[in-house]
Amino acid sequence: MQSVALIDYGSGNLRSAEKALRRAAEGLGSPVDIVVTADPETVARADRLVLPGVGAFAACMGALSARDGLIEAMTAAAVGRGAPFLGICVGMQLLADRGLEFGETKGLGWIAGDVARLHPADPLAKIPHMGWNALEAVADHPLLAGLGEGAHMYFTHSFAFTPADPSHVIASVDHGGRFAAAVARDNIMGVQFHPEKSQTQGLRLLANFLETPA
Repeated sequence: MQSVALIDYGSGNLRSAEKALRRAAEGLGSPVDIVVTADPETVARADRLVLPGVGAFAACMGALSARDGLIEAMTAAAVGRGAPFLGICVGMQLLADRGLEFGETKGLGWIAGDVARLHPADPLAKIPHMGWNALEAVADHPLLAGLGEGAHMYFTHSFAFTPADPSHVIASVDHGGRFAAAVARDNIMGVQFHPEKSQTQGLRLLANFLETPA
């Protein structure tokens, strides 16, 4: 049985994410053990990791850093062993080199790039970007299998991640200008939207993550 560590560091829709992961796992051919945890040893040995996040980049990074050994355990699993890793919303943004919200905050640096405030060219595009929006420029990536152009996902954010390497963007979205909706580098993946709030399409994405090759 494969294990999935849903990382609890005091930020994110943890219970909603747990419920959605369990629902996504129900349709899979093999059992999945989903564990909500902040224990570094459990995280370090997990087969897959999910990092949720809601709120400000600096606050989330501070909360993650305050858990002794947690970032090191995540790094050992995802970077060291190559365990599939999924960041959700601010959990995705923390993959960047730095966040430019309320000053500059260092991120995990697993996917090079910056997180900065959205500045839509269209004055009718309100910030925060909140509600349903359609994915564009969807790449052929296992995380997005079966979704394709136009899949609607639920967003709620004011900042966006711009990877230094455009090839790390596997889906974009338009809200007065295009920005990354999903990113990936090898086994490390992230989505700006909330799959746990995105109904059937979100559950499909979570199921895809649970089946991505390790």
